[in-house]
Amino acid sequence: MLLCFLTAATFWLLNALNKNYTTQVSYPIEFKYDHKALVPVKPLPEEVMINVTGKGWKLLQKNLLFNVKPAELSIRGLPYVKRLPGTALRPAISGALDGLSLNFVITDTVSFDFDRLVRRKLPLTLDSTQLKLEAGYGFVGPVKVRPDSVTFTGPEQILNLFPSPYPLSLPTDVLKAPFKGELPLTYDFTTLVKADVSEAEVQFGVVPLERKEVTVQPVLQNFPPGLLLRVLNGPITVQYSFLPKNQELVQPELFQVALDYLKFNATDSTIAPVMLQRSPKTRNITVLPGRVKISLTPQ
Repeated sequence: MLLCFLTAATFWLLNALNKNYTTQVSYPIEFKYDHKALVPVKPLPEEVMINVTGKGWKLLQKNLLFNVKPAELSIRGLPYVKRLPGTALRPAISGALDGLSLNFVITDTVSFDFDRLVRRKLPLTLDSTQLKLEAGYGFVGPVKVRPDSVTFTGPEQILNLFPSPYPLSLPTDVLKAPFKGELPLTYDFTTLVKADVSEAEVQFGVVPLERKEVTVQPVLQNFPPGLLLRVLNGPITVQYSFLPKNQELVQPELFQVALDYLKFNATDSTIAPVMLQRSPKTRNITVLPGRVKISLTPQ
């Protein structure tokens, strides 16, 4: 009985597959373009929905995607064309169908986004202002970078966003000695953009800073006339650092500090000093005391 049932079912299935049916199926599509000149900047659609008529066994073959030839789309006007109506796909799909008759394309619009595939060569650099240095140490240039450039390959619109020169990643350590090592090259859009180098050898100097101080006479601003000012927790000094190589360029007499009466705190008779002018080639400047205690007496 089981054998008879299987035989009957087989004849029924074969008979059913030989009949004509109208249905909708998902059909694969494939974009044809110059891979050396263009690149898709987002995933391309891989299939569309169509309505077809054909023998049952052909429909089953298409639904199982067995030995199915994709419809090849050759689109004029790339990369400026960004979408096609479903009706425009009819010739390509009809030409790929084997044993099926295309009634209409169900998918309303196929969207895609291509861009020109270009190469852009950029010099490599290191942002020395962002280095993490031990307190009391300073960067000494120049920075030596090998190789000194990187060539990116990718979509033109994306590569136009990359800065020039292109910054390398910074050392992660807090430095207090000259640096020589490999630093990685990092960038966004790694699925679309490729670089011909992944790291570069970088070398630069780090040296101890000189630390000095100078006593300054404050510039008085907005004080009432006829009053004599005395600094009770003075004198006012400016502490500063500089690279040893810049010692001859430092001019301590250029430092100017102001006391502004508009910032006078009557509660504790103090004023926070303000730096008006500094000497060139100096850094890490500190004015002491941080709050100047004063007394005012009639002259």
